[in-house]
Amino acid sequence: MSHSSGESPDGRRSWLVAFSGALAMIFTFGTAFSYGVFMTPFSDAFGVEPVALSTVFAIMLFTFYIGAGVVGVFGARVPSRTILLVCAVISGLLAPSLYVVRGYAGLLVVFGLLGLALGTMFVVLASIIPRWFESYRGAATGLIFAGNGLGLFVLPPAWQYAIEYSGVREGFLIIMSITTVAFFAAGVTCRRPGWAERSTASSGEILKWLRQLAGTRTFRLLFVGVGLSFAWYQLLAAYAIDLFTARGMTAAGASLAFGFVGGFSIISRLGSGFVADIMGYRRTFIASLGSAAIGGALLVPSHSASTALSVFCLGIGLGGSATLYIPVLMQTYSRTKDTAIIGVFNVAIGTFSLVAPPVGTAIVASTGSYTVVILLTVFALIGAIWAIVVGS
Repeated sequence: MSHSSGESPDGRRSWLVAFSGALAMIFTFGTAFSYGVFMTPFSDAFGVEPVALSTVFAIMLFTFYIGAGVVGVFGARVPSRTILLVCAVISGLLAPSLYVVRGYAGLLVVFGLLGLALGTMFVVLASIIPRWFESYRGAATGLIFAGNGLGLFVLPPAWQYAIEYSGVREGFLIIMSITTVAFFAAGVTCRRPGWAERSTASSGEILKWLRQLAGTRTFRLLFVGVGLSFAWYQLLAAYAIDLFTARGMTAAGASLAFGFVGGFSIISRLGSGFVADIMGYRRTFIASLGSAAIGGALLVPSHSASTALSVFCLGIGLGGSATLYIPVLMQTYSRTKDTAIIGVFNVAIGTFSLVAPPVGTAIVASTGSYTVVILLTVFALIGAIWAIVVGS
């Protein structure tokens, strides 16, 4: 396919867009899930009790998932480049905000806006970058999600280092300034390709479309399937480090073991895309969920070899499932509503992900054992596989 502008699917411009998007993706999930690093230093710096501060970060995750999902649905008519640049501007304005903010209410506003900017950046990039590719869509999606996985791996220690050596306010300014540069680069580079139609539906038409969508069996199954495809990891995150510690690892070793789940996922985020281009997106997506289910089952025995194999299988499953749900959705629904579709399913991911951690924590607290919550993790993955298979 050729175009008068010189742009074509899978061309050099397509890969420039993908690399720029991958760079920006590092700062989306990476910062949103660094809240554990923020807890103690922010509590000390602003005089906010940890329990109250946890609600600030809960709001950040709410706006990251649900708020950004709503923006994706109802902002589908707005040019993607405009939305990306607005997110970059918000990030830039937030960078020095902690020098002005005082107390709980100010932090609530700052992190609420931060979650919205990070989540919206993710939704828009995840929906438009695959449109630049035909033959290598899986590989390109794997690339941008490798950036996402890299962020989960490097941003928490980067935030910790910046805050420890520069203080809360200056550390926040430094990391958010770097984030702003990456977001502006993505905003300038990334847009919907000229051959891809953009939705022109009004808000009323979008609401009508959502009602019709919700009435279909395929959508309901995929909503549950995609939600569970991410909920298992949030469930695992709630107990994994404590589980590894209870089985004899040091605190540092347990954190490292859980970090390896994210580390292996970077490899599979890249590799699963290439495999999916050959084997098919849905089939590879289901195989990734299967790998994670095997990894979850391997956590039941307390042997070190079983645990090591579990970490590997969980990481491979995480990377593949996190990468390939978007190509699966693009195959299922009209591409003219790409951003709206990703926004809707971001709401699904957020709904399940917000519920999973407290459920996992409550199960461990009430049973005094990890077996039940491990089995629940496996059942969540089996449920995801069932919903995706039946939904197709």
